[in-house]
Amino acid sequence: MKKLIALLSLAGFLTFGVNTIAFAQDETNSEEKADAATEQVEEAEEAPTAATSLEAPEDGRSFHQVLKDKYIEGGAGWMTPILICLIFGLALCIERIIYLNLADTNAKKLLDDIESAMKEGGVEKAKELCRNTRGPLASVFFQALDRADEGLEIMEKSVVSYGSVQTARLEANLTWIGLFIAVAPMFGFLGTVVGMVGAFDAIEAAGDISPTVVAGGMKVALITTIFGIIVGLILQFFYNYIVAKISTIVNRMEDATISFMDIMYEYKK
Repeated sequence: MKKLIALLSLAGFLTFGVNTIAFAQDETNSEEKADAATEQVEEAEEAPTAATSLEAPEDGRSFHQVLKDKYIEGGAGWMTPILICLIFGLALCIERIIYLNLADTNAKKLLDDIESAMKEGGVEKAKELCRNTRGPLASVFFQALDRADEGLEIMEKSVVSYGSVQTARLEANLTWIGLFIAVAPMFGFLGTVVGMVGAFDAIEAAGDISPTVVAGGMKVALITTIFGIIVGLILQFFYNYIVAKISTIVNRMEDATISFMDIMYEYKK
């Protein structure tokens, strides 16, 4: 959560800096045209006052207020879909992380317990141990032990088939997370295109380029893109962590099943 707050803070500062630069550039262009006509000279004289108000310190404003203002400036119609992508994407990421942490078991300890149970009480005691143990690995072992009377070959096929089922469960919801990673920046880029079109329409209607005319469109164009990219980056970090976690669990399961079948070979002798 602290990383998310830090990233959103950086987004706020970047957005404010980009808007200030854009206005400063427009002000410079109006000052260069001031020598051509008397009306432009008057605009150039008033420009410093506007720039001063734009660059006024915002020490009294909280981060929450700044974020709220940028949300409104970016346009609720474009910022809301990006926010929805962030909320649902983070919810799915948190759900996957919790599930994977619960699914990650100590494979070596489980194998040792199964081996001891097999020596003490046979297959039934080992099945009871697996039934009371949490995680996909214990479920795979239980399915194999449940078919112990059918032979080692059937047990091995059961391990392979049910292991695939457990792997698919570990990878659940990854497609939706990937969708939100792709969609959030797309909404930002779409807001950029719409904002730029609106800015050019305003320029065409006014017949002149000035900060006041293009400000609204430029805000939508810049803010939506920044927030869309930030949401995509946040979700991408979580996505990569989840994929790495799944890969680690699957590798441990594969190694453990090999050791499990070795135990069963020794027991069947």
